[in-house]
Amino acid sequence: EHFHGMQELYDEMRLRPLRIKVFPLDHQLPGDTNVKVVHFVRHGQGFHNLMADLYHGAGRKWTQYTHSEDNPYIMPEITDAPLTDKGRQQAAALQETVRGLDAQPELVVLSPNCRALQTGVIVFDHLREKNIPFIAHEMVREENGVHVCDKRRPVRQSSREFPMVDFSLLEDDEDTIFRDDRRENKMEIGERIYKFFEFLHKREEKHVGV
Repeated sequence: EHFHGMQELYDEMRLRPLRIKVFPLDHQLPGDTNVKVVHFVRHGQGFHNLMADLYHGAGRKWTQYTHSEDNPYIMPEITDAPLTDKGRQQAAALQETVRGLDAQPELVVLSPNCRALQTGVIVFDHLREKNIPFIAHEMVREENGVHVCDKRRPVRQSSREFPMVDFSLLEDDEDTIFRDDRRENKMEIGERIYKFFEFLHKREEKHVGV
């Protein structure tokens, strides 16, 4: 199920002008190569994750990506689910690792979903005093649709809650990517990721946190 559409996406992306390659940190590269070191961070535990754990613990089952009453991910109370206390602790636990990096991120790019914003602000907190830009980017969101935990809140609300983050790249106040009737397909996700890499390719920063 999770791999459905991957071959079509691969074939399409092979036709695009921007080619992305991944190398280990110790790989020797030509000096003229546009190489960026990107530190990808997964968000900590969100309340939607907690609800799913509680449902599993109670022996309750549901069908993913449906509007079944048994599906915890469609509960309106967890729209754009924030981090739990455990999730905040998980994010804080990464601070020492990030501080120990030989080269610190010169740019932090965040998904505009609440749990991702919270995670990024906590993990990269020490960079704020260095005036490193924190930028929200719509294209780095995780797969979404149907499950309201993945639907972001309006920009006007997020910008008040996260004044340290620049939301100017988000074109719409409301979430126009999220669809209530279906999940994104692999091609749609791939198009978003490609647009993000185009953005990253044009940035001057060489070390980036995402």
